[in-house]
Amino acid sequence: MDFSFLDKLKYDANGLIPCVAQDAASGEVLMLAYMNKASLKESIEKNLATYWSRSRQKYWTKGETSGNTQEIQEIRFDCDLDCVLIRIKQNGGAACHTGMRSCFFNKLTPQGLVEDGTSVFSPEKVYGKKQ
Repeated sequence: MDFSFLDKLKYDANGLIPCVAQDAASGEVLMLAYMNKASLKESIEKNLATYWSRSRQKYWTKGETSGNTQEIQEIRFDCDLDCVLIRIKQNGGAACHTGMRSCFFNKLTPQGLVEDGTSVFSPEKVYGKKQ
């Protein structure tokens, strides 16, 4: 594959581009993460979503610890070429590191924010206790 299109994308000052992960079958938006040229190229080559962690300052392939991998079905870019949409098959059922199906499980109600989502796994059992 010719990867020269990577140079046409509009990255932020840190060389990152936001990436929305969407379930290819249901259309559900599962998460937002960031990629750079290298992680996008690796994602295409492996056919598995690989991101850049802004907090840990390193690459991570989704599911490398939890087993909840994201198999890429299709990649699209927005009209300004400053955002990536990956349509994925969410293996293992959970996209969120909290164990929830989607990262977008906080719902605004008249009473405030409430959790409204499906828990798939226990983060403590998968990742261990937080320090």
